[in-house]
Amino acid sequence: MSSRWIDRLRHALGFRLALWYAVIFVVSSLAVTGLTYFLLASSLQQRDREIIENSLTEYVRSYREGGLAALSRTIANDQAAGRREGLFVRVLGQHEQLTFLSMPGPPSEFDLGRLQTPGWGIAPSRRQNIVLEVASVQLADGTLIQVGKSTESREVLLQRFRDVAGLVTLTVVLIALVGGTVLTRSALRPVDHLIEAVRGVTRTGRMDARVPVRQTGDAVDELSGLFNLMLARIEALVEGMRGALDNVAHDLRTPMARLRGIAETALGETRTPDDYREALADCLEESDRIVTMLEVLMDISEAETGTMRLERRPTEIAAVVRDAVELYRDVAEDRQLTIHEDLPPALSVVGDPARLRQVLTNLLDNAIKYTPPGGRIEVTARQDGPDVVVSVADSGTGVPPGDLPRIWERLYRGDASRSERGLGLGLSLVRAVVHAHGGKVAVESTPGEGSVFTIHLPSGN
Repeated sequence: MSSRWIDRLRHALGFRLALWYAVIFVVSSLAVTGLTYFLLASSLQQRDREIIENSLTEYVRSYREGGLAALSRTIANDQAAGRREGLFVRVLGQHEQLTFLSMPGPPSEFDLGRLQTPGWGIAPSRRQNIVLEVASVQLADGTLIQVGKSTESREVLLQRFRDVAGLVTLTVVLIALVGGTVLTRSALRPVDHLIEAVRGVTRTGRMDARVPVRQTGDAVDELSGLFNLMLARIEALVEGMRGALDNVAHDLRTPMARLRGIAETALGETRTPDDYREALADCLEESDRIVTMLEVLMDISEAETGTMRLERRPTEIAAVVRDAVELYRDVAEDRQLTIHEDLPPALSVVGDPARLRQVLTNLLDNAIKYTPPGGRIEVTARQDGPDVVVSVADSGTGVPPGDLPRIWERLYRGDASRSERGLGLGLSLVRAVVHAHGGKVAVESTPGEGSVFTIHLPSGN
């Protein structure tokens, strides 16, 4: 049980962040402490060497001026005045004969046999980490004057520094661990809220959960805002799917019921071959309606997801509009409607002619369907900056203000459109195909006066 808890703690993000924070903080503190120790040791060594060099210079001058007597007086005066205490002073005459020795401790403490040459030398001590640093000068008569200083006082000071640094380091480690834990928990609190929201969504299936946003402007706050935006869009999509499924069920129920009714009627009593042929034709018509609905839904999905294959090429918009108008010319005349065109030449776009024709036929079908007899439909095209704008205006019943924002939704049919036979997918397909071409759609409508549907397509010029 304990090993499992330790393993979970080791893999916890908060623990790893707190540990990294503590490690970085401790390593930084150790680096600063080490640098300070190095600078302090170097400074103390430099100070000791300056004392040795200054003392050696003065003692050499005294020896030159008055010999050993003057040197002895100078050393005695320094010791009496409290200057240069603890210095090692030795004078060797010719043939390395000892003529003078002044030493703060017993002579046997240091190995002085290695100090026979001019320059800097070191005499090791019997005590660990203690040495005697000595500077030597040989005079013209062969006399060797040596001045040195033990590193004992320096080591004592450095040892105190190491003890204090160790205590400070231990304190820093504790502060780093506690501070890292507190800061990590504070920084990860939005992530915990995010996890709780995700768990709530997966547990309940509800998309109305939201993550608190602290308005700090940091990356975690931005992530929380994006997550809330994602949840809102998913919630809207789910609601849209529910509404779409309801509409699909409603629209499929009628043709399926007709299919069943026609089949039951045909099988219920003896009929002539012509009656059976008519029943089969009705069944085919209803099945075609279902297949058309499914195909249009697939086209919309492909266009919205960017997987629709578009054979893009320069296309004259006037030719596309005229082809669509010719397809509905007879239908319009049967409903006593007139279609007028205002199509300037040389207007072209880069797009798929077949899909653009599908867009125009859906707009014309929609206009004819909701325009009463004697009405008028106008199809115009014009250049507007980098876009070609095509408008389909009718003098029909118009769209109620409450339905206007939703007419582009899949399978949405307002109350007024329920009386007309249709799939409720035409305008959704129009918007999806136009967006796939990099364009946009718009509509303006006044109930009882008519509607104007406008599409903007990137120009091919």
